[in-house]
Amino acid sequence: MLYLRDGDRLAVVASQGGLPRHPQWFHNLEAHPDTTVALRGERSRRVRARVADPAERAALWPRLVELYADFESYQAWTDREIPVVVLDPRG
Repeated sequence: MLYLRDGDRLAVVASQGGLPRHPQWFHNLEAHPDTTVALRGERSRRVRARVADPAERAALWPRLVELYADFESYQAWTDREIPVVVLDPRG
């Protein structure tokens, strides 16, 4: 899964390739936002997932599209707003 580092937090995109529904992992994080992520070459980290608010999404979206240009196409293919999920560090 692609992710964007934003300071001490991460951002991921629930694009599902532009399909009309959110991916299952998005619903899993909604139900259980406290989780752990493993990044290659790093220790696992504990995070709390949340959907970016409109201002955060507006700031993160161009950076995410720069990371992976297809996100822009996926957004054009669907009527839903593709969520940006922020993974905030937790103790």
